[in-house]
Order: sequence, then C-alpha cells, then structure tokens
Amino acid sequence: MTQWICTANRGFATYAMEELRRQFEGIKISQLTHGEVFIMESPLTREAVLDQIRTNEPIFLRHIHPVDKKLPIQGSADDLQALSELARHARLRIEDKQVAVHLRRAERSPYPYSTADTKAVLDAVLEEVGAEPVLQSPDVILSIFAGLEELYVGIATPEEQLSDWPGGAVRFQREEGQISRAKFKLLEAERAFHIRLEEFREGLDIGAAPGGWTHLLLERGLKVTAVDPAELHPSLFQYPRLTNLRKNASDLKFQPGTFDLLVCDMSWSPMQMVRLVLDLEEALQPGATAIITVKLMHKKPLQTIKDVISRFGTVFVLRKAKQLFHNREEITLYLVKK
Repeated sequence: MTQWICTANRGFATYAMEELRRQFEGIKISQLTHGEVFIMESPLTREAVLDQIRTNEPIFLRHIHPVDKKLPIQGSADDLQALSELARHARLRIEDKQVAVHLRRAERSPYPYSTADTKAVLDAVLEEVGAEPVLQSPDVILSIFAGLEELYVGIATPEEQLSDWPGGAVRFQREEGQISRAKFKLLEAERAFHIRLEEFREGLDIGAAPGGWTHLLLERGLKVTAVDPAELHPSLFQYPRLTNLRKNASDLKFQPGTFDLLVCDMSWSPMQMVRLVLDLEEALQPGATAIITVKLMHKKPLQTIKDVISRFGTVFVLRKAKQLFHNREEITLYLVKK
C-alpha cells in the first residue's frame, strides 16, 4: 500500500481524481485542500504507480509526491526535530546528491515554521549527511506537505514528482515591457513538453493579439506571422521578422509547408478552434509542431478534451496534453503533424 500527495490547479482536483480513478483500481482519495490538494492511497507499489503515471500521465495532475512518512504535528520545535531525524535516516537515499527542500501547507495548518526556517534547519542536516542543498536543478526533492494534523513527507526525483517546483507551481518573473502574462503559458509549455522554441524557423500565431506569444517567438529568433483582427502591441513592430495580418485566420491561405510551428491561444469554443487549425494544416510542414490551448467552457471537460484530441488525430499525433500551472480554464496540447 502506498500513499501520494496529489495537486491540481485550484478548482480542478475533481478532474484529476477522476483521471486517477480511471487509471488505478482500488484507490482511495480524500481532499486535503479543497479543490486543489488531495491524498491518494493505492494498493500498488511505488514503482508500479510511477510506471503507470509515466506511461499515461493524467492531464489535470500537476504534481505528485510519495508519502514515505507521516509525522504528527506538535506545533513546536519538536516538528523540526522530527523532520531532521527523518532526513538523517534517509542518508543512503540522499548522500552525494543535490537535494531541494520543498514545503507546502494547508490553510490553517498548525505547523508553525516558515519555508525559510524549515529549509535552513534541514539544509544543515543535509550537509551533515553528505548531501548538497540546492534551490534549482536538484537530483532529488524532499517534499513536505503540512496538513491539519500531520506532516506528509516524501523523497523523489523531479521527474517522479512531475515538476522541480513546489507543488508544480512554476513561477516566472515578470519582465519590464512584458506584453501579457500569457507569455508565461508558452514558457511553461516549453519546459513541460521539453521543446526548444529557438530550434524552429517560422511560426504562425493564430489569434495573436495583443502578442504575448508572438513576442516570445520573436525573442527566440523566429520569423512570425501573427494573425488577429485586433491590434498587436506597438513594441512588436520593432522586429523586422514580424508579419502582422489583421484578418480572421479563416480568411487566409498560405503556401503549403510554410510553417514549422503553429501556436494558438484563442478564447474560442474548442470545436471552432479545432476547425480553424485543421483548415490551416496544409500551411504546416510534415513534422511541424503545434502548441494549442483548449478552453474548457463546458461542464464535461474530460469529454471535451477527448473530442478535441480525436478530431486533431486526423492530422496530428498528440505528444502530450496537460493543464499547466499558468493555464486557467483551459489545458495545453502539444501536437506534431503527421
């Protein structure tokens, strides 16, 4: 029997739970933070659970970490002492490794210490047992979730936890002159899907205005055709590699095989968006990549996603579908043209 702390975007935990119930038989689930964090108990071993998630990663599961130990919260220095002893006993798993400490908490958790205080104490213990405390790019992560009564503690690699950020909450720093926060969605998609935007040559951005995604592609050196009847941000016109078409994408035709990347972040209904992208498929080279957000406007998002993926399957191979941290009422698809 194994236990796991699971996290979804706020308000979407129900869908992550449903995906897990469809994937794993005999699991038990209870919520720890309403609509976001829950604990899953599975009859499978740790390795079996991780193998299944690697094979078929749930769309709405943002982060997961094993519960290796549960510690009762005392609300005193005893809590830090218990965590320190746990880290010492894990010496064989963390010695000679770079280790990050991640602490999250439920609202009203009686655990009294801040992330900084907890990390300071545990970093000293990590050094004591021959590990190297780090903030970024760890080999393994010591994850702690402070609930209402217990600390749920587990050690796993970033890949096993689906993210190297606490709870999968990827944070980007807002830049001076940034056009919109939508840029963060494409930055996170690049990380989550293990792609490098600078390796593409010519991009098509459908529904581009005000231009957050276009801006990122231009920064990475692509030639970009930005399509939207609305205006782009004036700062974008400093780039000679930008072609701005103030039209509806449905009214345009391009030379076959023009683009090796299509991005689309439009606030359209899912099936309208699918029809529009499929109408433009001849403009994409074979093997071209598409990064597309799907707005979840209906009460049955799992069925909507299934229908969208099925329709795209006539032209594209789905590499991954994921609700990223910076997605709101939507998910992001990573597709490659057949």
